[in-house]
Amino acid sequence: MKKFEIIQSLVGCGVVAVIRANSLDEAKKLCDAVAEGGIVGLEVTFTVPGAENVIRSLAEDKKAKYVVGAGTVLDAATARIAILAGAKFIVSPAFDKETAELCNVYQIPYMAGCFTINEIIAAMKAGVDIVKVFPGSSASPEYFKAVHGPLPQANLMPTGGVSLENAKEWIKAGAIAIGTGGQLTAPAKTGDYAEVTARAKRFVELVKEARDEMKK
Repeated sequence: MKKFEIIQSLVGCGVVAVIRANSLDEAKKLCDAVAEGGIVGLEVTFTVPGAENVIRSLAEDKKAKYVVGAGTVLDAATARIAILAGAKFIVSPAFDKETAELCNVYQIPYMAGCFTINEIIAAMKAGVDIVKVFPGSSASPEYFKAVHGPLPQANLMPTGGVSLENAKEWIKAGAIAIGTGGQLTAPAKTGDYAEVTARAKRFVELVKEARDEMKK
């Protein structure tokens, strides 16, 4: 996939699932459950044991409707490992210039974690395509509206603190997409992957509802 196609797929769905797990098997089950619910972007974090193997396994499925990426990428070296394993996008908790440069060379979207205006501008100067506002739990939809005052061109995605209860608020406040992990994947702790799928489907529905309501 070309870079613009990857971004279009992620933004079109509007939800990126943050996949954290204690094992390779658990991570794969979570990814399958989330993808079945219609979420396109699967962010496999590098806190997962053998994360690059999960990414490689998912990336090998050429018929998949999801786009697999890597999360909790702290440096360019890890980003390269993820990209070579098949990751189609890279997500970091903070902005790293070397990671941005590497992703630009490989033409892979980079979602850097930022919080302040200065951080957001620095990331955008480095070519960051989607700014991950993190932690979202410390921000608010009103914060997005404030940032878009001076920076209407900023593509912002909240991660952390995004729930079924506030998903629509974030979209209506100008979020280009939302990143969610905790509430989405919580049922997996008791082995209820069917509920993970149900929640994934609901997140996708809420984003669509919010976007449709904004057109009226």
